[in-house]
Amino acid sequence: MKHDIVIIGGGPAGLAAAIAARQSGVEDVPILEREKELGGILNQCIHNGFGLHTFKEELTGPEYAARYIEKAQELGIPYKLSTTVVDLQRQGDSVVVTSVSKEDGLMQTEAKAAVLCMGCRERPRGALNIPGTRPAGIFSAGTAQRLVNMEGYLPGRKAVILGSGDIGLIMARRMTLEGAQVQCVAELMPYSGGLKRNIVQCLDDYGIPLKLSHTVVDIEGKERVTAVTIAQVDEKLKPIPGTEERFECDTLLLSVGLIPENELSKAVGVELSPVTSGPLVNEQLETNIPGVFACGNVLHVHDLVDYVSEEAQQAGRSAAQFVQKAQAGPFGEIPLKTGGAVRYTVPASLSPQRMGEEAVVRFRVGRNMRKATVRVLLDGKEAYKRPRPVMAPGEMEQVLIKKAWFSGEEKEITVEATDGQEGK
Repeated sequence: MKHDIVIIGGGPAGLAAAIAARQSGVEDVPILEREKELGGILNQCIHNGFGLHTFKEELTGPEYAARYIEKAQELGIPYKLSTTVVDLQRQGDSVVVTSVSKEDGLMQTEAKAAVLCMGCRERPRGALNIPGTRPAGIFSAGTAQRLVNMEGYLPGRKAVILGSGDIGLIMARRMTLEGAQVQCVAELMPYSGGLKRNIVQCLDDYGIPLKLSHTVVDIEGKERVTAVTIAQVDEKLKPIPGTEERFECDTLLLSVGLIPENELSKAVGVELSPVTSGPLVNEQLETNIPGVFACGNVLHVHDLVDYVSEEAQQAGRSAAQFVQKAQAGPFGEIPLKTGGAVRYTVPASLSPQRMGEEAVVRFRVGRNMRKATVRVLLDGKEAYKRPRPVMAPGEMEQVLIKKAWFSGEEKEITVEATDGQEGK
């Protein structure tokens, strides 16, 4: 089978990318989705708070997804459900997508371009090195969310949550509303990984304690969890003897980080970031493999789905330009470096000749900051500065890089966040 652009993943990123590609003039844009319905993770996120940027109103996850699904169907974008992509290869000028489904069996699709929209997965217990037995009652927060919201099953009656990512915070509230007792949320880092509004609405409003700089040091139980012990950690994240606290419970939920789903990216030879574990892309969201684009949580974990959709639209438009051969090179790539508390940037490089009037650069900081300053430096010279009253690792930041700043001689762009708001 031959197509212009294949979209891998039918969640919020895949839907937005397909719609943008179609609206950019490429008719042949099929979506391959491994689940039995479109919408991705949004289908199990029945809480509200989605769509404030995109639709200027508060929607639940399924409502937000439905708007994009309806638009895709209205445009006649084809999609295959229950179809798992198992391999991705670059052959000549084409990208070969190998997928498998009950209906079609093993299928190979040749495309001029592919957009990676596979999303992310949760880090499992095996990655955490928590000592103790391996009883039932230990769930990732996302699995618990699916059980409660989609399958009508309450995982337990008395829970401890490890990790303060957004899903963990939201599940603390959800479990409480369903009649379970959430004893506490323990977080290894000295700051929460979730949005401030979720800490207030999901923990503070229900009197659930958040214990920062704490981790689980023991799990008890043979058939089922009977208790967990948490302890405070020092600046090297090692448990401090004598600070142990034991909670009797039947459930432990893990919300300890998300990992971009990048097995296919590795298969095709995409270069990955050591910080985000997602692809390194330019301002067109194109990877080092020509014609392979990436967006959404497979690229880096986002805090708001609105930003996923915005980024995916850019990827869809860029893939369409690639197929239409709308841009002719060569283009000089300038790497983006990080400074101060900035951990990474997306994109990792850009070309002033290829970009439009401005390019969005998203980044996260590695610690809580107050009265900070964000700067953009071109070869060490300040091109942009703005004060930021508060910055947190759980919240994504962005700056707009303007084409007008460049003379054509620049070799390096640095995005930095530093303490202090001098020279506002």
